[in-house]
Amino acid sequence: MQLSRRMNYLKASEIRDLLKLTEQPEMISFSGGMPAPELFPSEVIRQAMNSVLAEKSEIALQYACTEGYTPLREKIAHRMEAKFQVRLTKEQVLVTNGSQQCLDFTGRLFLDEGSVVLCESPTYLAAINAFRAYMPRFVEMPTDSDGVKPDCLEKLMKTIDGIRLIYVIPDFQNPTGNSWSLERRKAFMDVISRFDIPVLEDNPYGELRYEGRHLPSLMSMDKKGQVVFAGTFSKILCPGFRVGWIAAEADIIRKYALLKQGADLHTAIATQMCIHEILETFDLESHILKLQQVYRSRRDIMLDAISRFLPGYVQPSRPQGGLFLWLTLPDGMNARELLEKSLRNKVAFVLGGSFFPNGGHENTMRLNYSYSPEAVIVEGIRRLGEVMV
Repeated sequence: MQLSRRMNYLKASEIRDLLKLTEQPEMISFSGGMPAPELFPSEVIRQAMNSVLAEKSEIALQYACTEGYTPLREKIAHRMEAKFQVRLTKEQVLVTNGSQQCLDFTGRLFLDEGSVVLCESPTYLAAINAFRAYMPRFVEMPTDSDGVKPDCLEKLMKTIDGIRLIYVIPDFQNPTGNSWSLERRKAFMDVISRFDIPVLEDNPYGELRYEGRHLPSLMSMDKKGQVVFAGTFSKILCPGFRVGWIAAEADIIRKYALLKQGADLHTAIATQMCIHEILETFDLESHILKLQQVYRSRRDIMLDAISRFLPGYVQPSRPQGGLFLWLTLPDGMNARELLEKSLRNKVAFVLGGSFFPNGGHENTMRLNYSYSPEAVIVEGIRRLGEVMV
């Protein structure tokens, strides 16, 4: 049986493989990007779904519009204005199966074999895997804790042929947790506005800020319709519903809708209606404040444990939001060897090198702090410290 050439470019996610290991008894996992399950508003969701099925089952159980449930798209448009300073109509919103589907569709829409994708260094592993199916070439943009370096970006834009997409996560980036400064956002948009290249702004964590002030989205600064925005309810409500969205110019949304028709026709309408009911009847903003408080506490607990139990040569990031910490080890130290020891000591993390599409940087690692209770975080970091001595 002959497979397509694109299958040669795909490989299993190290994060998915690690999640299998976390099923072992006593394993402490800092590997997944999972929200805290005890914070899911389960009773609110149950009541909302009961209401949908009791009052609108003839709609909830039927085929539906590819673009998504219209009242939910209108709600998303309103939230985009309130949260991300972007004024949209429902025609500029398409509901997807999580923001991950947006990544796949974006690769399908813009990339051909050999196309160049510019991305942060490091960048989101699942985006690398999604785009890789379309056989592009990745070019990593020089990046520091404030974001992409605009002078380096402009040089790349002028000297590299075949750039078809720029992929960025400006708010609490996965994997580093870093958030772009306002100055870098403005400078980035100034540079890209001089070129006719689409930008995918991936924003799953933007509402989980618990320090500093909210900064405008790249899309709010876009004057040419270049920015495509990927959002999701996975981090602020629950990931199991797999409901995200794409926001873009209406003509671009129509192209995404064609791709979605060929992929799955539409996202499950019952879950879309349930989320709409929740937005109508539940104080989601208070729920998000609770998430921010818990995750801030867990970040602080992890950073304190790192200072107590890990060697002084370990350099952690200090994110102002999101779900992740990034650890940098001394040059020449291999986190893969550390992971093997760590797994034997029943604690898991993700290798940082996986987040660099062109390899290298094996002295880095990503830790998730949102999923585990505080006592478990302390114990996990203590175990990690035992294998670092």
